Amino acid sequence: MSLHAKNQEEIPSETVQVAKAVFPKGNAYLRLRDELDVIYTDESFADLFPRRGQPAESPGRLALVTVLQFAEGLSDRQAAEAVRSRIDWKYLLGLELKDAGFDYSVLSEFRSRLLAHSAEERLLDQLVELLKAHKLIKERGSQRTDATHICSATRKLNRLEKVGETLRAALNSLAGVAPDWLRARVPQEWYERYGARVEAYRLPKKEPEWEAYAIQVGEDGYQLLEWVYEEATPQEVRDDPAVEVLRQVWVQEYYREEDHTHWRKPDNSPPGEQRIQSPYDPQARYSKKREQDWVGYKAHVTETCDAAHPHLIVHVATTPAPQADSALVPALHQALAAKHILPQEHLVDSGYLNAGQLVNAQKDYGIQIIGQPIPDTSWQTRATQGFGHADFRIDWDKQVVTCPAQHSSAEWGAGKDKQGIPVIRVKFRKEDCQPCPAREKCTHTQNGGRTLTIRTQAEYEALQTLRQAVH
Repeated sequence: MSLHAKNQEEIPSETVQVAKAVFPKGNAYLRLRDELDVIYTDESFADLFPRRGQPAESPGRLALVTVLQFAEGLSDRQAAEAVRSRIDWKYLLGLELKDAGFDYSVLSEFRSRLLAHSAEERLLDQLVELLKAHKLIKERGSQRTDATHICSATRKLNRLEKVGETLRAALNSLAGVAPDWLRARVPQEWYERYGARVEAYRLPKKEPEWEAYAIQVGEDGYQLLEWVYEEATPQEVRDDPAVEVLRQVWVQEYYREEDHTHWRKPDNSPPGEQRIQSPYDPQARYSKKREQDWVGYKAHVTETCDAAHPHLIVHVATTPAPQADSALVPALHQALAAKHILPQEHLVDSGYLNAGQLVNAQKDYGIQIIGQPIPDTSWQTRATQGFGHADFRIDWDKQVVTCPAQHSSAEWGAGKDKQGIPVIRVKFRKEDCQPCPAREKCTHTQNGGRTLTIRTQAEYEALQTLRQAVH
């Protein structure tokens, strides 16, 4: 298909007349067109289409239909029907009343074209630019970010179902890529073993038979991989993505020792958040947050939240489900800077907060991150009368810490914590701590003095300031 840009600037007069008559008090979509005019233009998507060939449907209109479809939760068929039948949609799209629309399959083709050109973010980015032009996004205002889970559109598989389905998926894929090559190698019993979908109710129930089936699947998978990596194997077979998924799953679930195939025990397997959960969505990962567990991803949504302006979504990012929310913050601020919509205040929950982010956001972008920080979890702080970090006075220049009983630290050393983050480790003298009358509020150690592990100065002070502000 080729692109021939179409004029969307003028709404047909008959469409205007009927829409105003049908909606005398207005309508959300009518107001949207009246306030923002044309939202997506064909020229914005011109690079996605060849210059020659059959004319394509207006990509600007398809982009807007895609947004409306998502907003109303419609299927492709329902969205295409709405284009044909709904007056408010025709008004927003600038269509003639008699416009018959398009076949519903065009919407799927348009989404595929966006993905193929890595252009899926254009829908939101161009809308944000339009909203900025209409002064609907406050410059250096307030924004907030939160995450929600996205469940993979695959069925939940146990380990045995997963390996069986992974091998079956690879065989089905290769049957399309190189049918003659596969037919010449696969034994007849494989057609019986992997011809139907692998499901728990069909699998052995007793442990010996269950383990034997797991080993049989493992050996079959290794056999297929040996065929794949033979020197004479066609390159398209080796390059098949389903084969790579098979290889990775077999590394995670099996190992070979002295020509014997072994099923990995749980203590010899990668953690759940690193394992492929389904061959049909190999990037989806397992995660758990409080009482919610799922296989899939996380979507991080950032919206404006200024009192005198509409609250508008300005950025969306998708991450693997197990990834810590705080790991997204630098990339998020970089993306907002690229769009020229950096906030002055960024409201987040505790998952996005760490001391380094507080300092770097202020230093790099002039952003004040606001949220509930993860509390000091030491027993001293949790005890109503214990001495936590905030009760100690730190002289950063002299590298000395003074405790509530006015004893000075004996050691000050730089190091790193388990995550590789720079910290400072402080130790007090046993001779000061052991006889101290406040010892029970400070330390339970029997063989030494109190120790503290604190962040570097900028991070420590930023975190303490935030903790004081929210209490």
